[in-house]
Amino acid sequence: MGEVGATVRRARIGDVDALVELRAEMFRSMGSNADGQLWRTHAFDWFVARLDDADYGIFVVDHNGAVVACAMGAVRDAAPSPLSPDGRDVLISNVCTAPDARGNGFGRGAFEAVMAWARETGIARAELMATPSGLGIYQRNGFTANTFPAMRAQL
Repeated sequence: MGEVGATVRRARIGDVDALVELRAEMFRSMGSNADGQLWRTHAFDWFVARLDDADYGIFVVDHNGAVVACAMGAVRDAAPSPLSPDGRDVLISNVCTAPDARGNGFGRGAFEAVMAWARETGIARAELMATPSGLGIYQRNGFTANTFPAMRAQL
């Protein structure tokens, strides 16, 4: 990310509106309807509550005073397994760049910051859900497709 005027940093309270908007953009990019205020209000409160939580690494790229990209990592606790003996892993999510800022390495900068944070936690494994546009960077960083895909159901 060699763009002049761009800084990768931990998210702050003043970035939360941009984090919510970038999250909406991520959903739109995945073909989901991101309309509605209720989820946005909950997302705003969720981000505020986790900005200073050690189990969350929320990063933004600030370009000339505007947040143009973000990425987030969350420590998860589950039952231990052969690949995760202590049961903990890091979920990488919310990797998104504003449409008018794409192609400048901003998303990569945010992703690399969250990966560095994840490594600093000492946890041995990370997981993410990839969109086709993100496959390349994720594969270059050691992510591989899982034989057993994630499945979801509305309850």
